[in-house]
Amino acid sequence: MDRRRALTALAGATAAAGLALPAAACPQAPDGEDAAGTRTTGFRQSACYWPFSDVPLDEFAVAAKEMGLVAVDLLHADQWPVVAHHGLTCSMGNTSRRPDYLTRGLCDRSVHDVMVQEVETALPLAVKADVPNLIVLFGNRDGRSEEEGIANAVECFDRMKRSAEDAGVTLCVEMLNSKVDHKDYQGDTTAFGVAVAEAVASPRVKLLYDIYHMQVMEGDVIRTIRDHHQHIAHYHTAGNPGRHELDDNQELQYGAIARAITATGFTGYLAHEFIPTRDWQAGLRQAITVCSS
Repeated sequence: MDRRRALTALAGATAAAGLALPAAACPQAPDGEDAAGTRTTGFRQSACYWPFSDVPLDEFAVAAKEMGLVAVDLLHADQWPVVAHHGLTCSMGNTSRRPDYLTRGLCDRSVHDVMVQEVETALPLAVKADVPNLIVLFGNRDGRSEEEGIANAVECFDRMKRSAEDAGVTLCVEMLNSKVDHKDYQGDTTAFGVAVAEAVASPRVKLLYDIYHMQVMEGDVIRTIRDHHQHIAHYHTAGNPGRHELDDNQELQYGAIARAITATGFTGYLAHEFIPTRDWQAGLRQAITVCSS
C-alpha cells in the first residue's frame, strides 16, 4: 500500500467514524530525553500512521506510547484528538484530503487557491491541538522547467507564510523520489527544496527531509544534512531499497545518520515511515533503538 491509497482510505474511515474525542494539550518530550527515555540523540521520535493503517488508530497510539514514541505523523485534523487522548501529539498534520494532493501541488498555479484555503483552514486547528507542523507538497512536474516550478512554489508560499508565522506553525514541504515511488514529482532533490526555502525566507517555511526518498535520488545523506540542516524542520525514515524496516537488509546506516542529525542541534521530530514486512511493533522498536544510538 502506498501513501496515496492509504491516506485516501483513512480519510473515508475517519470521516465515517465521526471521531469527536476531546482535544488535549499534546506534551513534548523533556529536553535531554529521547523516545526510549535514555537520550543520546537530540530529537524526538515519531511514526507515520499510514504504513500501519491496518491497525486501528487507537490501538496504534497505545502501542506507540508504550514503546516510547511521543508522536504520530501524517494525521488529518479529525484524527489529532485520538492520539492526544493517549498522551501523544501529531508531529506532522495533513492539510488536504484531495485524491490528487500528491500530484498537484505548489508547482501548479492552478491549485494555489485551493492550497491556500486548505492551509488557512488547517492552521487554527493546528494551533488549538498543539500540532507543530503541517505538510504541503510540490506535486508533479507536468512539463514545467525547474525554474518555473520553483517560482510557482515560492509564489504560493508567499501567500501562506504570514499566516503560518502568525500561528507559530511550520509549513513543511517534502521532497519525494521520482525514480521509484512518485514518477514525475517535481521537488525530487534537496537542491530544489533549498532553492524554494531560501527564496521564501520564512522561519515557518521549511523542508521535510525524507531520508529514504533522498537516498534513492541523490545519496550523500549525512553531508546533505550537515550542509542544509538550517532549512530542515522534520525527518522521515525508511530502509533502502524497499522502503522497509531499518535493519541490516538495507544500505542506510541510521545510527550514523541519527548522530549527524543530533550534531546539527536538531530538536524536532524524526518520524519512521517504513512499510513493515514482519511484526510491526518489533520493526518500530528496532527503528527507535537504531536511531537512539
